[in-house]
Amino acid sequence: MSETYDLIVIGGGVNGAGVARDAAGRGANVLLLERGDLASGTSSKSTKLVHGGLRYLEYYEFALVREALGERDVLWRIAPHIVWPMRFVLPVTPDMRPRWMLRAGLFLYDNIGRTLGRRSRLGGTRSIRLKRHPAGKPLEAPFKGAFEYSDGWVDDARLVVLNALDAAERGATIRPRCPVTSARREGDLWHVEAGGETFTGRALVNAAGPEADDLAQLAGERPAYGIRRVRGSHIVVPKLFDHDYAYILQQPDTRICFAIPWERDFTLIGTTDADHSGGLEDVTASEAEIRYLCDAVNRYFSHDVTPQDVVHTYAGVRALVDDGSGRPEAATRGYRLALSEPDAGAPSLGIYGGKITSYRHVAEDAVDRLAERLAVLEGAHWTHEAPLPGGDFAQTGQPALFEALAEQYPFLSMDDAVRIGRAYGTRAVDWLGEAKTREDLGRDFGAGLSEAELTYLREVEWARTAEDVLWRRSKLGLHMSEAEVAGVAEYLAS
Repeated sequence: MSETYDLIVIGGGVNGAGVARDAAGRGANVLLLERGDLASGTSSKSTKLVHGGLRYLEYYEFALVREALGERDVLWRIAPHIVWPMRFVLPVTPDMRPRWMLRAGLFLYDNIGRTLGRRSRLGGTRSIRLKRHPAGKPLEAPFKGAFEYSDGWVDDARLVVLNALDAAERGATIRPRCPVTSARREGDLWHVEAGGETFTGRALVNAAGPEADDLAQLAGERPAYGIRRVRGSHIVVPKLFDHDYAYILQQPDTRICFAIPWERDFTLIGTTDADHSGGLEDVTASEAEIRYLCDAVNRYFSHDVTPQDVVHTYAGVRALVDDGSGRPEAATRGYRLALSEPDAGAPSLGIYGGKITSYRHVAEDAVDRLAERLAVLEGAHWTHEAPLPGGDFAQTGQPALFEALAEQYPFLSMDDAVRIGRAYGTRAVDWLGEAKTREDLGRDFGAGLSEAELTYLREVEWARTAEDVLWRRSKLGLHMSEAEVAGVAEYLAS
């Protein structure tokens, strides 16, 4: 007789992995189903920021900003290896938002978190003169003044994988590459067909992101909310500056664009906001979006970039609640939960909308709602304190972690120690083990990727393809030749 799960979660993005982790930690027997790799959709295609959303203040989304600012600090506390502070520079442009408006918005941004009962450990806003500041050097001469403020950076795909890993260690079953083909409610149970198997569960969570409405219909339910699919595209170019500050750049159409130091040698530029009407299997940045992003940074930097300079692009479709906003960037980034009526039989809960910064709170809220119908879900909130795998060290302890890795494994360069520390935190030793030389880690695939690391990713983190390893569990694809990428693919295929 097949096992009956307490909860079947469909969707291996950040919301689904977050729900699986929270529910497993509260005593539920959880199954997570994902048709592709974990984080293979929207959750690995973000701008990689954990932030309150400064521009959301223009749309009076004060509650959303307050929630996100609180979660920004929580995520830094529970995952200090994959989340860290970053200072942003906002140049003042006289023909766009006036200086007083920017200062007022940043003052509110800094202080809105006070209602949470504690102050953030991140630094506050200050006014700077670009002529005297490192961030001014690569900019055009006309830009003289700017504001500097704090937000956070996150390795988005690893955030998903670590939530899934923690869920698995708490008893959840994680099944990537297991596409759902049907879901039907029969009395007090759900029967879900996926990957050629049938799974049974007492409750169902629809965390399918931009396909949440499609999955609801597949399960015989009417979607509770309309989904607005908004494509966000990004480009990567050789680095435009030699410092650790990021830029937030105003545009003539009132949008903003980020230019962020990335992977040591590159600058990440994004994002766009465009309604997406196509399929979701292979979402790519359009030529017009690439040109738009080039133009966006060329308005500010003295060194112009062209589409020919772009070394990598990616695009993801955000699932926003359709609130009737005219412009895509004005659509709310808030979330909605839809729990089925008690007389419908086995409960289902749909997650609509949301943003990566607030995923943990979304998951906690979702499990709270399910606890009303599933007696097995018990216990207090816990995910705001328990570190994600590898994150059991102090928020400000990244430098010490890197130094400890370099000391324990002297064959690692400091660049390697930083990359490994930021990806695995204290769990780096799980695959570095007792190695005394680089040769002890097995075959060298290039860019610092060893056979020992590749084996760990395959056996522990569900990686199966070169794309899983080189563009989600890491970004080493940016640093590898075609031949090296082919070597990783051949090794995994064998």
